[in-house]
Order: sequence, then structure tokens, then C-alpha cells
Amino acid sequence: MPIDPDVAIGATVATQDVEWDSSDVLLYHLSLGAGDPPTDPGELRYAYERDLRVLPTFAVVAPNLRQSEPPAVSFPGVEIDLAKVLHGGQEITVHRPIPTAGRGRSTTRIADVQDKGKAAVIVQESTLTVDGEALCTTRSSIFAHGEGGFGGERGPSHRVQPPEREPDIVADSVTQPQQALLYRLCGDRNPLHADPAFAEAAGYPQPILHGLCTYGVVCKAVVDNALGGEAERVSSFAARFTGVVFPGETIRTRIWDEGGSLVAESSVVERDSRVLSDVVLAVG
Repeated sequence: MPIDPDVAIGATVATQDVEWDSSDVLLYHLSLGAGDPPTDPGELRYAYERDLRVLPTFAVVAPNLRQSEPPAVSFPGVEIDLAKVLHGGQEITVHRPIPTAGRGRSTTRIADVQDKGKAAVIVQESTLTVDGEALCTTRSSIFAHGEGGFGGERGPSHRVQPPEREPDIVADSVTQPQQALLYRLCGDRNPLHADPAFAEAAGYPQPILHGLCTYGVVCKAVVDNALGGEAERVSSFAARFTGVVFPGETIRTRIWDEGGSLVAESSVVERDSRVLSDVVLAVG
């Protein structure tokens, strides 16, 4: 049986030591496109160690920074084909601002396994603790085509609809043709983002940008344009992945200020194709 929810739900997937420094933070920011233009003070706060700020989404990659192998999707009670896997959604809750350097411990468990009929959704929850206190908690949803029908619960369906008015802010983020190759150095070596033959076998005309890279790019766009670059104000950031970005395309993010939270959606300009929906950034 590929998925056994009785075994999977609640199972610990990994417990690992995590360590990072300013070089890791700088690499992560550069892989999101930070530093363009390189003389902009607003960009240098992400790309220069003096007065360095840390985007909250860095915590998503921190546990995998030293990983040099493609990710394995094999958990207790879950055996699925990597080629069928897509990142469905991502959420991070920041309990306190992320420092530019630190050492802690990350524990990941399977929080839920949902049966969507033709697909399965595996929800992982990771908590990063530093000095015995939680720094942040992340939740990721993995969408696996063709792996449903195992008799599990369907699970909740949460949608966030943007307000029925023009957005308060529209921000464009231009990705670079080599951006996926750079982002791979943050720990996700899935060949879908580098190998043209692998991407073609998965149904894409070329390698695609990592969903978590898009997630970080959009978070940066919201922080820069709606919070004046004050990344430390973010208390949570959530999004659902609804499409892919090909490196070199432009991501347009529409932002609505709802007072205490920012609602957004992002699309690719060149194809008028939505790539992130249900985007909510909460301000602490």
C-alpha cells in the first residue's frame, strides 16, 4: 500500500541539527534575485552583510542548506513517485525574527495525509528551535498525482479570495534565466529544476523554477513594497502553488492591504498565468 495514513500521520520524518551564517543568508537572497540593482540601499540590506536583514522564508531552506542529493519523498507509511510530486502549498509562522547566524534543531513530522481522490496531499510540519525556544514553524503540502484513493480523509479546503477592488500595490519581479540553477544551491537538487530531459519526462518544455523560490520572490516583493523592507515585521506568510514559472519570466504580484494582513496573488506576465494564490502575509 503506497500510503497508510494510520502509520503516516504523526510520524517523525526527521530530526536534525541546523546551522547557518550570513553567507547562507546572502546566497539565499541572491537566489531570489536580490541585489538588483547592486547599488540600491534597499537591495543591499539583503545582499551585503552590513545591516543584513533576513527574509522569513529563509527558514524554509535552512534545514536543507548542506544537502547535495535530490530530495527523497519516502516517509513512514508513504511511498510515492518523485516524478508525480508537486509542491501544493507552503506556510511559515515566525515566532521571533530570524538572526543572520544561528544554530538549532529542526524536527519534522507528518501532520496530515489527505485523500483527494485522484491525488494525495501529504502535510509536513517542521519546528526549528534555537536555545530551546521555537524560532519558526513551517508547514508544507506535497501534492502527488495518481496517489489518492487509499481511503483517507479528504481534509479541509481553505481559499483566500482577494478583495473585489483594484489592488493597492502591483509589483513586478523579473527572474533570471539561470535562477533555478542558483537556487539549487540552497538545498533542493531536484533534477526537475536543472535537467531538460527530466523536465520533459515530467511534462514541461524546460526546467521550471522551484516553487519555494517563487514563494521567496513573492514574499520579498510584498515585504519591499508594502512593509518598506521591514522583514522583521512578518509574523506569518502562506501561499498555495497554482502554476509554474520558467526561469527568465516576470512574476507580477498584486497586493491588497487588509489592515493587519496583506492579501496577494501572483501571475506570470508573459503567459498571464497565475502561479501563487491564497497568499496571506500577517504582520506582527
